[in-house]
Amino acid sequence: MPIKKTTERVNINNRRVINGADADVVQLHPMKHTFAWDAYNAGNANHWLPTEIIMQNDIEQWRAANVLSDDERHAFKTVLGFFTTADSIAANNIVLAVYRHMTSPECRMYLLRQGYEEAIHTHAYQYIVESLGLDGGEIFNMYREVEAIYNKATFILSFNEGIFNPQFKTGTFENDQKFLENIIIFSLVMEGIFFYSSFAVIFGFHRQHKMVGSAEQIQYIMRDESQHLNFGINLVNTIKEEQPELWTPEFQQHVIDLVKEGTELEIEFATSVFPKGIFGMNAESFREYIQHIADRRLARVGLPAQYNSPNPFPWMSEAVDLNKEKNFFETRVIEYQSGTLDW
Repeated sequence: MPIKKTTERVNINNRRVINGADADVVQLHPMKHTFAWDAYNAGNANHWLPTEIIMQNDIEQWRAANVLSDDERHAFKTVLGFFTTADSIAANNIVLAVYRHMTSPECRMYLLRQGYEEAIHTHAYQYIVESLGLDGGEIFNMYREVEAIYNKATFILSFNEGIFNPQFKTGTFENDQKFLENIIIFSLVMEGIFFYSSFAVIFGFHRQHKMVGSAEQIQYIMRDESQHLNFGINLVNTIKEEQPELWTPEFQQHVIDLVKEGTELEIEFATSVFPKGIFGMNAESFREYIQHIADRRLARVGLPAQYNSPNPFPWMSEAVDLNKEKNFFETRVIEYQSGTLDW
């Protein structure tokens, strides 16, 4: 649309995540949503590329006959199959829908960074597939062939139907709640729950000193996804502040129901794909962990816990500690900015 000519400066009080001042261009000043600018800078500081990570040990272990069990190989390929689908779905949601309706310049800046990070993640999965000589068609097509992955993908994509419509516009109570629902699904459920049993499996490999190059890439991906999750939660809480009329008791219950449905789908994924368990992680521990994660996500948006389950994998918090010295000849040498991630 043509730029509207005016002699008035942008009023910071008119800036909102949605339904704010016209977003003809990304006009960063004056700045209001500083959480988004902080996330953008953190993303830049945490930049990485998959090809910087050495995969030779992984290649040797994958080719060896006696290093990985059949169950471990199955688990590794299945979580890789889920990851390839999830990041592309997230990228499409950002690029084709969310960015278009966002009126906060700072939030738009971070969405551009987040979209690029989703591309890096897909690159990482391709790099793992290529390095190990896996069947790319098998891995990248699992969302069609593995029921538990298909169910998660179908659930997430069902919430795109509204805001992907070219005629969809925010500005009404119904549509604003629809937009908020999308942010909640992709932040709390997709990036906040659906990734986490797969993360736990990959770091189970790492704790056994298996597939450490692949695990290091997933470690960097999890750090990115944690930032995506925090940004999404900040979006939800900011929209609640700017448009409190949307956060009705009925909508709050709807959010709880969506999180519980996503939790059950993730438990189904973990227990059906890894029925025997690996590395001491069994169906019951996966259930407890996913329920624990779900309660944490609900609490971040001010909603009550539903499960009160313990955390059976406390070592998962170690996976984001990337401020460590590494042997240059074994892995990538990198020093990330320090920061605290809320799990």
